[in-house]
Amino acid sequence: MLPTKLAGAVLVIFLLALPRGVAASSDVAHLRDRVSSLERELEEARAELADAQAALESAEASREEAGAGVVIGPLSIGGAMRVNYVYGDYTNGDDGPSRGGNGGNVELDTFRINASLDAGPWIGKFEYRWYPVGSGKNYNFLHTLWLGYQFDEASHIEVGQNRVPFGAGPYGVSQSWFFDQHYYVGLADDPDLGIKYSKAGPDWSWDVAYYWRSEPNFSGRSEDSSRYGYDAVRWREAVSAEGDVSYNVGRSGYREKHQGNLRLIRHWSGDQWQLDLGGSLQYGELEGSAVEDGDHWAASVHAVSRIANWTLGLQASHYSINIDADNPWNTDDLLPFGAYDFAWPVATDAWLPAISLAYRMDLDGVSWLDYVMPYLEYSAIVKSASGYSDSEMAVAGAAWSSGGWYIYSDLAYSNGNYFVGDEGDDYSRVDGVGDFGVAGNDEWNYRLNLNFGYYF
Repeated sequence: MLPTKLAGAVLVIFLLALPRGVAASSDVAHLRDRVSSLERELEEARAELADAQAALESAEASREEAGAGVVIGPLSIGGAMRVNYVYGDYTNGDDGPSRGGNGGNVELDTFRINASLDAGPWIGKFEYRWYPVGSGKNYNFLHTLWLGYQFDEASHIEVGQNRVPFGAGPYGVSQSWFFDQHYYVGLADDPDLGIKYSKAGPDWSWDVAYYWRSEPNFSGRSEDSSRYGYDAVRWREAVSAEGDVSYNVGRSGYREKHQGNLRLIRHWSGDQWQLDLGGSLQYGELEGSAVEDGDHWAASVHAVSRIANWTLGLQASHYSINIDADNPWNTDDLLPFGAYDFAWPVATDAWLPAISLAYRMDLDGVSWLDYVMPYLEYSAIVKSASGYSDSEMAVAGAAWSSGGWYIYSDLAYSNGNYFVGDEGDDYSRVDGVGDFGVAGNDEWNYRLNLNFGYYF
């Protein structure tokens, strides 16, 4: 009887346990279904993020204006040609900036050759630009030349003439052809000679760099300003305290050297939105010629928020340039900065606020146009020295992309940007022109600019 009772007991225990076992199996199955559902949702979220990143990279590629051109093994060779139309109260005098016009004229703006290298872990970029202004004012310069090593998909190093990591992105927060005022004081899209390490992760991105010196001067009429990015430069002019300009006083001025940069950006993202919040620091020395050495520093906080097709960029920066007042300009409030074959004094201490709002419209149903991106922007150089007017600029415009074409249509309004307005013949505190230095007259000017670029 014992085996029979034991068998009965086992049967009872099994029957009693069966509902719980069935319930446990049901729970496991439910959890497995839930995990599968979450995995599907995660994959969908990853796909949406990948689409958003691809759209962003596409916009940045268009903004970089780089054509694929001819591919020879690991080397891609391309180029671009741009034509400019200008209309407005903008006068281009003999001593003024080379780019611009006399209101309502068409001019050949830029011709460039660029190349990129992608050979396994080895990468690199090259770009050279020509500006055929005419009337003996032609100039050209090296824009980019660096060789790098790709450690993985997220990190690489660049050695050579590369873009200084400062601000929210390659062009600060701007989308327009004019950029914002950060560019004109050397704090956006500024290539220098040095080494840079960059790492881009899902949560954090950071860059650290050391620059031996600013980019060199190339071919043009200016003393030291045939370059793309704005830097402290040497020239053969001086100004008295009364504002009188005297020439041929010797090769005086400064060059940047031994500069360090650090940029850190934190990323957050969700369904149809992304926020990049960061900060940038910069410090470097100034090597004087016929003047005492100096130094300079800059700091910035910046944020770029993307919600669906909207992009809002905010940046606030402060820079300070420390030089001895015992120099040919008889002031420590102004320092010659140069680019595009033209130099002019810049205020040595200022705040720079900048804001940009853009909306990208992808036009899948339009065969001749890929997308259009209208934008509104405002930026200013708020100078610390007393008696100096702030230099402001507002831009309303749109960027148009179609195949190899990238077109800017901008209306700029400014009281302190010498690409937007008249030039003067001196830069005294009383009669100063609308520029990045004194801007004493505080006069507002407008410029309509249409830039047609074809990239191959």
